[in-house]
Amino acid sequence: MTVKSSKKTANGKPDKPYPDFPLFAHSNGRWAKKIKGKLCYFGQWGKRENGKLKWIDAQGNWQPALNLYQAQRDDLHSGRKPRATSADGLTVYELCNRFLTAKERQRQAGDITQRTFNDYDRVCQRIIAAFGAQRRVDDLAADDFEAFRADIAKSWGPVALCNEIGRIRVVFNYAYESGLIDKPMRYGPHFKKPSKKTLRVARAERGPRMLEAEEIRAILDVASPQLKAMILLGINCGFGNTDCGTLPLRALDLDGGWIDFPRPKTGIDRRCPLWPETVEALRIVLDDRQEPIDADYSDRVFVTKYRQPWIDGGTANPISAETRKLLKRPQCPDCKKMNDPKAEKCSCGWKPQGKSKWESIYRKGVGYYTLRHAHRTISDEAGDFPAIDRIMGHARDDMASIYRERISDDRLKAVTDHVRSWLFGQEA
Repeated sequence: MTVKSSKKTANGKPDKPYPDFPLFAHSNGRWAKKIKGKLCYFGQWGKRENGKLKWIDAQGNWQPALNLYQAQRDDLHSGRKPRATSADGLTVYELCNRFLTAKERQRQAGDITQRTFNDYDRVCQRIIAAFGAQRRVDDLAADDFEAFRADIAKSWGPVALCNEIGRIRVVFNYAYESGLIDKPMRYGPHFKKPSKKTLRVARAERGPRMLEAEEIRAILDVASPQLKAMILLGINCGFGNTDCGTLPLRALDLDGGWIDFPRPKTGIDRRCPLWPETVEALRIVLDDRQEPIDADYSDRVFVTKYRQPWIDGGTANPISAETRKLLKRPQCPDCKKMNDPKAEKCSCGWKPQGKSKWESIYRKGVGYYTLRHAHRTISDEAGDFPAIDRIMGHARDDMASIYRERISDDRLKAVTDHVRSWLFGQEA
């Protein structure tokens, strides 16, 4: 067997290190092999950084994957689930590999989104980095998890820490529920999510996540056609980044002025009346729309100038990035008009001099998703909470929701009309 240096193929994946190498580089960043009609995974060749897969090492990390395949191949080819021997015990690496294989199957079945899978993939990398790939799972103790939590808390705020601890627990709970370990993990008294008080204090320090009407109008004036349509969907319908990035053409009824589109995150049904401004913005987008390069995204409403989807399940979020650029644009303190970043003065005649300077709408914690907060904040003033929930895709587990069979379009329209009057004032 002659081992050659791994080289990138045309799509950026590593080539086989030698002709008879039994695995292939899957597009999800893992080495894989189809056995008895099912894809099996044996470790990573790459990890996502800024939405792109990068090799873990110069050789594509193929040797650990080969070792794992050789250890499990007899069981797999015999149709058995490979088990860690009692002598060796389940390692952290084996747990993460099994867990991600299960989650990949859920993703393929449509039970979880690509984004959720990516979150689990990232958290497994974090677990391996913290404890070591060959550390036995049953050897982990309370002090290990205590130190792990402290390390995460150094760079993450309480809300992010809360979500991350939840994901970590899901991984280790899988080990026990799947029979990979004989008893539940003992995390110790300190590996807990931040208290409700800590979360409340953090939210209070961050301030309201709100964009006011004049701020939204200012960014609409300078937004590109696609981003303008997305911003209008955010405040008109309470759409988030993923909603816009995955919005299918079939969800639009522009002649009637409606969107019917279940939330990608939860699958909860939504129906929303569209403002005339939103319909017009969407028509402009569709008139200039290019077919995406990848046929898998041919039904997407929004396609970038590079003929790519705005959201493809990776970690990158161009909708947030482009919105942040808008929010950071220089704003005239006199007329509140947004200007080009290189502008020396505003069209109204004002220019920065002395202690006077350009202003900016941007502030920490405010971005595209803030539009969803703004929609809910203002629509609540309409007072029809079941209609608001229907528009936003919120579900309430109460008896009224069980007995309620429908909500009329007139009620939905009354909610969005209220938000439109707030945004455009006398012009609405």
